[in-house]
Amino acid sequence: MIRTLRNLTRLAAIGRALTRHGALFPLESAGDGGRFLAGLLGRFASGAASQRRPGQRLAEALQELGPTFVKLGQALSTRPDLVGEEVAEDLSELQDRLAPFPAAAARAIIAEELGRPLDEVFSAFDDVPVAAASIAQVHFATTAEGEDVAVKVLRPGVELRFARDIALFTWLAGWAERLFPRWRRLRLVDSVKAFEESVVLEMDLRFEAAAAAEMRDNFEGDDTFTIPRIDWQRTARRVLTLERITGIPIDEVAAIAAAGHDLETVTEHAADAFFNMVFRDGFFHADLHPGNLFLAPNGQLVAVDFGITGRVDEQTRRFLGEMLLGFLNGDYRKVAEVHFQAGFVPPDKSIDHFTQACRSIAEPILGKPLHEISIARLLGQLFQVTETFAMETQPQLLLLQKSMLVAEGVGRRLNPQVNMWQLARPLIEQWMMANLGPQAKLKQGLAHVWDGLESLPRLVQSAEQTVTALREGGLRLHPDSLKALGHKRRSGLFPAWLPWLLVLVLGVLLLRR
Repeated sequence: MIRTLRNLTRLAAIGRALTRHGALFPLESAGDGGRFLAGLLGRFASGAASQRRPGQRLAEALQELGPTFVKLGQALSTRPDLVGEEVAEDLSELQDRLAPFPAAAARAIIAEELGRPLDEVFSAFDDVPVAAASIAQVHFATTAEGEDVAVKVLRPGVELRFARDIALFTWLAGWAERLFPRWRRLRLVDSVKAFEESVVLEMDLRFEAAAAAEMRDNFEGDDTFTIPRIDWQRTARRVLTLERITGIPIDEVAAIAAAGHDLETVTEHAADAFFNMVFRDGFFHADLHPGNLFLAPNGQLVAVDFGITGRVDEQTRRFLGEMLLGFLNGDYRKVAEVHFQAGFVPPDKSIDHFTQACRSIAEPILGKPLHEISIARLLGQLFQVTETFAMETQPQLLLLQKSMLVAEGVGRRLNPQVNMWQLARPLIEQWMMANLGPQAKLKQGLAHVWDGLESLPRLVQSAEQTVTALREGGLRLHPDSLKALGHKRRSGLFPAWLPWLLVLVLGVLLLRR
């Protein structure tokens, strides 16, 4: 009861902020009652709100509501299936900037986390932060050894505030799924849980340090892209210390050109880096906006802020590769088949209709001049047809699509006449040949056969036990076991030839006896 009252009180405060900024339009998708309520309360919006787009009004309201809501807005910017493409694009501009907290609090947190007075850890510490965001702020400092570093410090009390807001989001998502059954396919409760997990990781700066270190290792020896080195001795749960970098923000195009760098080369390096993250490594920076990407004096791109990262498993990378190849070749049937094979579209849906939908989405985009083609928008519009074909939401693909959109934005700022995916095409073709060509498929087939051979001794042993059980009075299976076996076969866990191999082994054993 107390929790419900607390949630209702917080909900009222949210309602006031949304009303003041004229951002109640999401209620319109909740049926007649929602539209009536949005229209009624919309009369109390400020006059300035009418001059802004819906997404801009929502961004302003979320900014006012605090850190968790800023993060929520950033998460929603990856969900055009929930809020629409225009609103998602506006939310992507949501600035994660808040007023800084006092330097005395930052100093106290550093001393507490590292177990030493700050003066023993750093010979110099700049009290004026260079950046202040919803979860942490960054100060420049110098270590006792004389190395210039950047120190990221978590906001005081941010964990407790976040936990209270997440409890509210979970409560609201549960009610939404109960009251509006058609929203269940959007997996709102699961989405809140995924959001919670991502921000919980972001609030433990050791995880961010680990992500940065992993990506630095992935690009070891690459003279076009790098990550600052982590100072693990000065890093803890609420403090992250890393090498201070110098460079030009990637969106300051005039300064980059004035420094003598070739813009097309820089764009090519950015495209290659993003492609390598996604397809080569399956681990990508999911917040690579211009404020997190710099060009060093030697021409090397340097990425910072690894609070949000994404992973793409090998199977999903193959799916993306085949889908991308299908779109680029105009083979929309192949694109549709890949979706069905991956299980993204239920098997009872029409593959012909889905093929038609893929064509309707791709032709207007791929028919544009090369430099205007946006693969990210192509994927975004594809995800928007999910309701028609009852596709389940794929959070990892939505995060990737959002990251691709940001990467394309970076490329266009650097050189509006160049398509970054065309620059990366040699890498794309090499990867596809290595992972989707005949040799790759032969290698995968041999791997399946080898796995089967390795499991043969266990199969023989199981078969002998089965024969013994049959001779001693029969074999009974629990209903749950039968159900699990049926599920595994349907899910494709067992190769199609495995039942026949089992029958053969059983036959040989019976003949021996």
